Amino acid sequence: MEMVSTDAVMQTAIRPPIVMESGKGSWLVDTEGKRYLDFVQGWAVNCLGHCPPQVIEPLMRQAQQLINPSPAFYNTEMIRLATLIATQSRMDRVFFCNSGAEANEGAIKLARKWGQKHKNGAFEIITFDNAFHGRTLATMSASGKAQWAQLFEPKVSGFRKVPFNRINAVESAISDQTVAIMLELVQGEGGVIPADQDFVHQLSDLARKHDLLLIIDEVQTGIGRTGSVFCFQRYGVTPDIMTLGKGLGGGVPIAALVAKENVSVFDPGDQGGTYNGNPLMTAVGYEVLSTISDPSFLDDVQVRATYFVQKLQALAEQFGLSGTRGMGLLQALILNSDDAAKIVATAMARGLLINAPQPNIIRFMPALTVTHDEIDRMIEILSGVLSEVV
Repeated sequence: MEMVSTDAVMQTAIRPPIVMESGKGSWLVDTEGKRYLDFVQGWAVNCLGHCPPQVIEPLMRQAQQLINPSPAFYNTEMIRLATLIATQSRMDRVFFCNSGAEANEGAIKLARKWGQKHKNGAFEIITFDNAFHGRTLATMSASGKAQWAQLFEPKVSGFRKVPFNRINAVESAISDQTVAIMLELVQGEGGVIPADQDFVHQLSDLARKHDLLLIIDEVQTGIGRTGSVFCFQRYGVTPDIMTLGKGLGGGVPIAALVAKENVSVFDPGDQGGTYNGNPLMTAVGYEVLSTISDPSFLDDVQVRATYFVQKLQALAEQFGLSGTRGMGLLQALILNSDDAAKIVATAMARGLLINAPQPNIIRFMPALTVTHDEIDRMIEILSGVLSEVV
């Protein structure tokens, strides 16, 4: 097939010289016909794999009925998905948007509005080193990514960053201007670092003690990724505000800001968006979340995750690596060197797609429907790569 020039595409990422053309389940195919076993899945976006019926069928059905009546009106699919999210999370109000970054931006705005109304104008939010909350100016400011420290200055003020999993550091950072604490329960970009159970419970207690909002960013961990519908359910706490994205649409762009009733203080006009809550995307989100919230589906995710972790741990022992960490089907292999990028490139040449969020970390985000045979194939390819590189 004739190669199409990529010159018109703005270079915001270092992309390999291949063009993806089709995908099904755990597999992608490029324009040359080469197949790739995909353990990245759009950074945990394609929770049901590439082109599942739960995405295709509602898109086709809804596209013939109503695509976007404007967010100035309710629509049936918006209401159905909002109700399902509220029921599954036991929270109260849902605002739909288009990306996880936009959901997190909304969470920051909502917390500040709540601080104006209920906490004497408090506006500061405590966030964490190595956190990743998105690429808008405010969410970059909230993130703890070292490479961004001097990028796009001056950034949005009002964020105090502290070390992750250290409750004393959080308590020391609280002032009369603090309105909220915001965290990922598993820091994905930071290297797949789970929050300690005790730390999360202490954080929840600290928030109640100081009348602070607890904001949990579930953009990567939500929608079955860790073995429960939402990751916070595994920790036994409930946030005041939660954000969703990635897996919520199973591949289409939709995200959500979810809040308890007493925190839902936006006035008309405070928040909005041209495409937000459109029935085309919310119809897909409803089918995806309905599938994943089925207890039998989640049981299968946990079985696959257990099998995957066992295989990863055996691989780490075989090559004398530092180990594994993660939760559910969000896992990392910890190297003894900074060879992650080389391993990722070599693996891609052999038909395996994996990710390196840190120089010594390989991250895996397979479809929640990944099979044991596909896990075995991934391990087989990666074992060959490690033999060569490590």
